[in-house]
Formats: sequence, structure tokens, C-alpha cells
Amino acid sequence: MNRAYPPVRGATGRVLRDLAKAFAREGWHVTIITTGPKAMKERDGGIRIIRVKAPERPRGMFSYLVIWLKMFFAAMRLKGRHLVVTMSDPPLIVVAGKLVAKFKKSRHINWCHDLYPDVIPALGINMPGFLMNFFKKQSRKAMQSCDKVIVTGRCMAKHLTYEGLNPKQITTIPNWPDIEILEAPPPADGDGQFFTVPTVNGARPYNELLKEKQKFRVLYAGNIGLAHPIDAIIDAAEILEEELNDVEFVFVGDGERFDYIAKQRSDRGLENIRLLPYQPVERLREVMESGDVHLVSMKEEAAGFVVPSKLYTALAVARPCIFMGPAQSETAKVIKDFQTGKVIPQGDARALADAIREYRMSGQEWFAAHGGAARAREVFTPSGSINAWMERAWDSVQEDLRKSA
Repeated sequence: MNRAYPPVRGATGRVLRDLAKAFAREGWHVTIITTGPKAMKERDGGIRIIRVKAPERPRGMFSYLVIWLKMFFAAMRLKGRHLVVTMSDPPLIVVAGKLVAKFKKSRHINWCHDLYPDVIPALGINMPGFLMNFFKKQSRKAMQSCDKVIVTGRCMAKHLTYEGLNPKQITTIPNWPDIEILEAPPPADGDGQFFTVPTVNGARPYNELLKEKQKFRVLYAGNIGLAHPIDAIIDAAEILEEELNDVEFVFVGDGERFDYIAKQRSDRGLENIRLLPYQPVERLREVMESGDVHLVSMKEEAAGFVVPSKLYTALAVARPCIFMGPAQSETAKVIKDFQTGKVIPQGDARALADAIREYRMSGQEWFAAHGGAARAREVFTPSGSINAWMERAWDSVQEDLRKSA
């Protein structure tokens, strides 16, 4: 059960799409319960999709509770399944999965991308202590009842082990980049530097602006949520606009902070910041390869609760990555292990500006990180993660299959 499929936005919806298709290819009958602007049923190839009506961006605890209940009752109306898979959104859907699995006598795997309610303070949301403790207790009980808990980072696995889950119950499987990036042919011009967006308010298409003057591009692609602070990035853009005018910052995607970036750009008069909406799937590789350096940002207090997937996209196109966030997080560890970029403290705009300057001015530094990223992408592959996922799924249901044979 998940509320982000389709449209595919961000890592959760994308990897769910890929995994669901893998299940279908293996002969599983796959049903996804998600949300949409209206309640409906549809099919995507061999995948059945049930949508419950819900706002695209729920506001407040009550809205999430309504979504939670709708998804729970939709699952309860289905025939029994061998396996129930729950994700992180809406929060505490793992508890609904526990109940569904119990009544349907199914196996249950929780695929944890964001750890709720632990991450709530990092999102700037104030929750009374008694509620936090209650929800956390329910979440941990539901996880402990799962056959498997699949997490996306070692830092998350360590935290859950500390919280009392059996280490043997937890499996770490990294997320993967868009398969379209890896399968897309190289751009016709061979450099992947230009992509277009529709003309808005009389502005010229973005590729025309690029052709006027090629710049060193710092790319932030994907969701810009509350756990991904961007003030230091804007400050670094302001520093570099004065000190190094051939660097530009491009934000591609959406999220809670997208409008804030636009306002800051306007208020500060920053000409080196550009904002673009999500790009069509067929242009993903072109967009990602257009970045000379990729940026990833995460709050210090979100370590162990969230694992940004933007890094794996940077690796897929062999680009250096600068991570502003906790050094003990999975993202920082991967960057250090493979020497794919730099890790700098969150909020240090000067350090970020200096890191960008170093990659801009030193070909040796850039190509060293490029080589590390190229090596890492051979390790973090969609097929590797999906195969690991499928093995855990088959392991969970094998005993039941033997009994029914």
C-alpha cells in the first residue's frame, strides 16, 4: 500500500513502479493501493491499481488519518494475498499493514523509506510528547510483527536495531536511480547539455538561454521537502554570483520549498538560479547529465530517519556529488567509501561555495570524483536492488507456498 503511484514523483513512487513491474514479471498478481484526485480502479500492464480519493498534499493529522482509513478498508475488501507490502507514506501505514496481514493471514514486509514518527521533528512539526511516544510505540510494534523490514540505508538499520528490532529482521537495500536514465540513448548532440521546457510568460525556452553562454552547472534534481534545507545553497549561490559568474544553480522538481527558492531568488536578485518543473521521462538522462555537479541536502537531525535518493541519480550519470548533511548518514558514507564527491556540514554556505569552486577550477578534482561515481554506479544498480528485494519476498512466502502445494 502506498499513496505515490502514479504519477511517479520522487524516489518512493519511482522505485515502487519498478518493483511492482518486477513482481508482475515474476508471475505475482500485484495490486497497489494508492491515492488520486478521485476514487477509481485502473490497470498498468499486469498491475492493478486502486485509488482512494485524497488531496495531493494532505494537511494536518486528520487528513492523514482519513487517508489511512480509506487505504485500510480498501485493502480489507481485497481477497487474501500471500504478501502485504507497506511503505512509509502515509505515516504509520505499517500499522494498517499489520492489521491487514493478521486478518488476511498474509506475510508482511515493511519497506521503510522515511521513519515515522521519528522524522517528524526534523520536518519542523511540533507534536506533543505523549502523541509522539504513542505513535512510536505503535510503529515499533507493527515493525516487530513484520516478516521483514527493508530499509534504504545502514544508518536507518542501526537506529531500528537500537530501538529494539531484531537485526536479523532488517535488510538494507539501497534505492536505485530511474531505469530510464540508464536505458536512454545518449543525446543526439553527444554532450547532453541542453534540454527544453515550454515557453512561459514570453520567456525563451531554457535551451536557448544555455546556448548563449555555457556555464558550470550545479544541479539539484528531485523533491525539495522540509527535511532538505536549502538556505545555505541559496547563500552559496549569492556568494558565487559575486565571485564566480560562470556558475549557475538549477533546481528541477517540486516540493514544499520550491516557491521559497523562487521568492529568495527574486528578493536577492540572483541571476544564477534557475527553476524548472519535473521533466518528461524521456529527458531524464539529458537533464541529469547536464549537471556538472549534483547537490544533496539533508538536516542533521534527520540522520537515520531519511535516506535521500538523489545521490544514486548522480552516480547513474557519473557526476560528482556534494552532500550537505550529517557525516554519519548513509549518503555521506557512500560518498566517502567511493570518493564520489564531498561531504560538508549543513548550513555552511562558504564551505559549499568553496567546494563548487574547487570542482569548477580543478579538472583533476572533478575527474577524480567522476571516476569514483562511475565505479559506484556499477555497485548501486537497479537490477541488484530489485533482485535482492525479490529474494526477500520469496523467502517470506516460501513456507506458505509449500503448505498450499
